[in-house]
Amino acid sequence: MLYVVTGPPAAGKSSWIDAHAKPTDVVIDLDRITTALTGPGAPQWNQHPLALRVAHRARYAAMDEAFQLLDQLDVYLIHTMPSAKHMTKYKRLKARVIVVDPGEAVVMQRIEAMRDAGMQRVAARWYNARRGKPREAMPQASRAW
Repeated sequence: MLYVVTGPPAAGKSSWIDAHAKPTDVVIDLDRITTALTGPGAPQWNQHPLALRVAHRARYAAMDEAFQLLDQLDVYLIHTMPSAKHMTKYKRLKARVIVVDPGEAVVMQRIEAMRDAGMQRVAARWYNARRGKPREAMPQASRAW
């Protein structure tokens, strides 16, 4: 089964996966991939743009391989803002889409406390794309911040 976990930056997507995935499941998380590809002491968030470039390539390779194995294992994929094209592909793969959204105020507070200020623009874009649509997610306290 493919689980596509979406939501704004700092919403708690990784925490949701930590609470649901088993050790034998595959987790494709750009933050985790970037951390794995960088040296000791590299930040968990706010990664260097060149490291992110390499991590994106690794992420797409991991997705391609994991999607071929969905009949044998569960795959958890974090995709903050999937395009219509990606959503079509996920639907074809019979993915379960999980939206993690603790609310805009909580997200902005978390970003201010722990992330690069540029992530506020990403979060604002995520929320602006959903204005006027019914809320899909329940507020979630993912962990103590």
